[in-house]
Formats: sequence, C-alpha cells, structure tokens
Amino acid sequence: MTIHARALLFDNDGTLVSSLASVDRCWARWAGEYGIAAEDLARVALHGRTAAETAADLLPAEVVPQAVARIEQLEVDDVPGGVALLPGTRAFLDALPADRWAVVTSATRRLAEARLDAVGIRPKTLITADEVTRGKPDPEPYLLAARQLGVDPADCVVFEDAPAGLAAGRAAGMRTVALATTHRAGQLDADLVVGDLSALSALVTDGGVEISVRAVRD
Repeated sequence: MTIHARALLFDNDGTLVSSLASVDRCWARWAGEYGIAAEDLARVALHGRTAAETAADLLPAEVVPQAVARIEQLEVDDVPGGVALLPGTRAFLDALPADRWAVVTSATRRLAEARLDAVGIRPKTLITADEVTRGKPDPEPYLLAARQLGVDPADCVVFEDAPAGLAAGRAAGMRTVALATTHRAGQLDADLVVGDLSALSALVTDGGVEISVRAVRD
C-alpha cells in the first residue's frame, strides 16, 4: 500500500517519542497530591488529550488551573531519562523536507519542546495545546497545522497512536496512519495500521511524499 501526501502531520507522544512510563509515573504522583484515588484516575483517558481536559474530569473547576500547572511541572522535570525516540523515528523524519511535516501534540508548548529537545527533534512547525481552543478529538489542531504548512487538509496524512488523535485526523478530512505503540492494533481505526515508523519508508517526489510499507524480510 502506498499513500501520497503533500504534508505529514505527526502526534508526538507514542508516535515519535516514547513517554508512556513518564506519563503514568507523573500522573500517579499528581493524583496522590490531589487526593485522587488510583481507580478514579484509571477511568480517565490520559493519552491523546490535553492535561486541562483530564484535570477537569477529576477536579473542581476552580482547582484545575493550578493542577494543570502542577502536572506540567512534574512532566517537564521527568523528561531527563524519561523519554526516548521510538523505532524508525529518526530515519523517517530525516527523509522529509522541513517544510513538509509538523508535530501536532496535546501537550503544552513547554512540555512538548522539552521532550522533543531531549531527543533532538526540532520541527519547523509545532502545534500544541497552547495554540488551540479545542483539543483532539476535535479537528482544530490538525486543521491549524495544515493552514500553517499551506496545504489542503485532503493532502495531509496524520500519524497517531491514540484513538482521539485518529478521530481528529478523520474529522479534519485527512488520511490516517495508526501506530500500535500505545494501543493494540485492533483498537485503532485508520487507513493504515503499523507497529511503528520503522515499518514505513518515505520517498520525496516533486509532487509530495510517497509513504509505503517496507517489504518484510524473513
């Protein structure tokens, strides 16, 4: 299968960068500080949503701003040693022109930049929770990225590991590639599902980028 696109839009956590253990560790500490039971935290989706949305599901509205600032600080402090590149990320991104891809994340800009800097990824275009009014699964983050790159949404491909992000990409009218790094493949609804970016190759052409699945060797 080959997918043609003019721009590639990547989620960060669970797509480019492995931060699952850090996220779970920090949110568990955060929950303890705010008196939230582990079972209550477990019922709320942590991945693919903004921290503000998650905190709002668990705490009174007047506490949310302080609580969001606290989880951001915990996660930023945990970045050293807490994040790593997922397989295939470096080679795949290195094959792309800087103006043909963007990172679109539910993290704040401060946290996103800390995680990306830690693994040496510096996207020319970065969309974070600070730039939008509605986070994933709303299409706003991906539509904003397409506008900043000057590409029609129909010519974009979204790379995601979370159902909320894939839903955002579909709602934006974009094709989707799911990476089974955080969820099982059967839980992911996308045009293409692969294990991680190492399963894909990118060929840059005059008309855009051709994305294909690498041949499997015995």
